[in-house]
Amino acid sequence: VQLQASGGGLVQAGGSLRLSCVASRRTFRNNGMAWFRQAPGKEREFVAGITWSSSNTYYRDSVKGRFTISRDNAKDTVYLQMSSLNPEDTAVYYCAAARSGMAPSDPQDYRYWGRGTLVTVSS
Repeated sequence: VQLQASGGGLVQAGGSLRLSCVASRRTFRNNGMAWFRQAPGKEREFVAGITWSSSNTYYRDSVKGRFTISRDNAKDTVYLQMSSLNPEDTAVYYCAAARSGMAPSDPQDYRYWGRGTLVTVSS
């Protein structure tokens, strides 16, 4: 396993969670990183992305103002701070490393994937 996501769990609507994604066996300091999510019966969707230098971040519209992506290259770790969670945020969240230093929204542009961590938001 080269990317390990953690931090998921059960939270009430309006609550917060912080996801972490740690790289092992190799570094992704020069890669764009992103979080995707997949809810039951739905396609995997882009949630947030960050370029290799943290100069740019990107979010899907539904999480703007609620989620914050960040990274610590010294620790080879990417974070997703999630607040004001609602039941529509329930999904398995995956971190991924892009093929370049950018952070596009297409899953096809990502080469390495973590196993995912489940986030469940109760109403």
